[in-house]
Amino acid sequence: MKIGIFLGSIRKGRVGEAIARWVSDAAEKRDGFEYELLDLSEFNVPLLDAEMVPGAANKQYEDEATTAWSKAVDACDAFIFITPEYNHSVPGAMKNAFDVLGAEWAGKPVAFVSYGADNGLRAVEHWRQIVANFSMFGVRNQVALSLFEDFADGAFAPREQKNQSLENVLNDLEQALS
Repeated sequence: MKIGIFLGSIRKGRVGEAIARWVSDAAEKRDGFEYELLDLSEFNVPLLDAEMVPGAANKQYEDEATTAWSKAVDACDAFIFITPEYNHSVPGAMKNAFDVLGAEWAGKPVAFVSYGADNGLRAVEHWRQIVANFSMFGVRNQVALSLFEDFADGAFAPREQKNQSLENVLNDLEQALS
């Protein structure tokens, strides 16, 4: 079973990369599941402007970048969304990348690792409503990281309790797939 680690920030200088490495490193130490980083910045997903509604596209897209994104997402059985909080909500590029697809997301479990000035909690609240549209099962545990308390001198340095929170998230997600 493959779990996609969906890094949703595409900003230059983003702190999400360090968080994604932390998640990937913890996941690599586990047995029984394959984890793969899906870095949105590497897919160049276009704005949703296709005439065909993604839910009706049957995974057949006009744009090559969307098709590559579709194949990467479809290959995963579950996801960890690494999401910043922008303006009390989800990042636009990440939401667009979610919206350009349809069936690729359907029915798959999802977990959340969020970050921001207020730990990214409002982004996760919004994501839980969004993913419900595709009957995705959001696991209860999540990791919420503070830009003030989990970074030191500009470098990612999660508090010790966050390591246990991440283990709880990985356990929950793997259990949802079992």
